[in-house]
Amino acid sequence: MTFYDGIYPFYPLQRSSFIIDISLLVVILVFSVLAVSFLLILPGIRGKSRLFWMFRIITSLFIGIVLVGLNFTGDWAEASVKANTSYKSFSNAVVSAEVGLHVGLYGINITLRGSPVSQINETIDYNEIFRWSGDMDDQYTDALERGLPNPILYIAEKFTRNSACGLIYQYRYSGRFASANMWTAFLCWLVANILFSMPVIIYAGYMMILTAAFIFFSMASFSTIYNTAPCDFTIGADSFRASYSHSFWLALATGLLCAVIGLMVALLGCLFPAKMREAFSVGTDSEDEECCTGEGYLNKGFLEGVICEDIQQTGKRKESQQIATITVGFMARRNTI
Repeated sequence: MTFYDGIYPFYPLQRSSFIIDISLLVVILVFSVLAVSFLLILPGIRGKSRLFWMFRIITSLFIGIVLVGLNFTGDWAEASVKANTSYKSFSNAVVSAEVGLHVGLYGINITLRGSPVSQINETIDYNEIFRWSGDMDDQYTDALERGLPNPILYIAEKFTRNSACGLIYQYRYSGRFASANMWTAFLCWLVANILFSMPVIIYAGYMMILTAAFIFFSMASFSTIYNTAPCDFTIGADSFRASYSHSFWLALATGLLCAVIGLMVALLGCLFPAKMREAFSVGTDSEDEECCTGEGYLNKGFLEGVICEDIQQTGKRKESQQIATITVGFMARRNTI
């Protein structure tokens, strides 16, 4: 007897497949709110500069969400294979499934999806996360206690400290250094956006170049996972090795975009500094004030009184100066006599 949808009321709920990382979802929501907030300002901008500001906002937020989101994606390197493999220990059941390994900066995801999903009276749809922040041996022991399928345990065992492959050391440190460089690139991006709002546009270009440099450093750090000895994963009769995937190529594209923007801004800032400040609407306040100070309304009645008082005061000062000079001259002549 079931409660609803095949779920027994007095037993643990059935497993649901993993959809998206919560941290990545939060990043997407935060930058979506920022994008909507900035785009609502666009109707208040007049003229052709509206398109320029829209392009600037979209490009900047795209770079920001990539720099933050890549720290939480799990597809920097991927590999998968379809094979017939044993399902669980102490069982002769063989299932047809697709086994996948997804490597991110935070850890690895091991997936197992049946083909079809429902086999041997079970739903075969697993996505298990093993994070570098925790002890890999403890996570592997926990997976054994939960009775996960053999393909997942086999791949996870390759990343334990006792494994002959020794993947854990290179993968963990590569992910940590890559993540540190990516966060540094994000800070450079923040500084660049601040400098874009100041008259020092050329330094904003330099910071964008530095952002691109740290993205490339992050990619180079992650690429060191291939410095380890080759260790193939064998499932059934097939084997596979992880290769670069979507997040890696997205990081490369974003780094090239930052480099192009930085070089263009730095070059144009050197050649046409005034036009660049005008294009970014910075450094024009002093010029406007100088233009506006030439016009104004003068109160003639007030100025006449002030001018008369000034004339009287200057007249008295001149008379006193003349009396003083006459007195000094008279005393000098008297002394000579």
